[in-house]
Amino acid sequence: MVSSDLLSRITIDPNICHGKPCIRGLRYPVQNILEFLASGMSHIEVLADYEDLEEEEDLLASLQYAVELSKVKRISKLVA
Repeated sequence: MVSSDLLSRITIDPNICHGKPCIRGLRYPVQNILEFLASGMSHIEVLADYEDLEEEEDLLASLQYAVELSKVKRISKLVA
């Protein structure tokens, strides 16, 4: 699937989750999906908890969105 097709699955609506990027207009912020995956949850576990998500397209769209956000010329040290 082409990255532009994946990114079209990410929606931003000020009336949904305060305008945070979400999956297909659902109330699943991309940030949450990325946090689940980064915490060690497998894609199977995420999909079991969120049955509205479509494996290949939605999870890959979240990862592609993170890739696009990381394309910066310079980044400073992240502070937790």
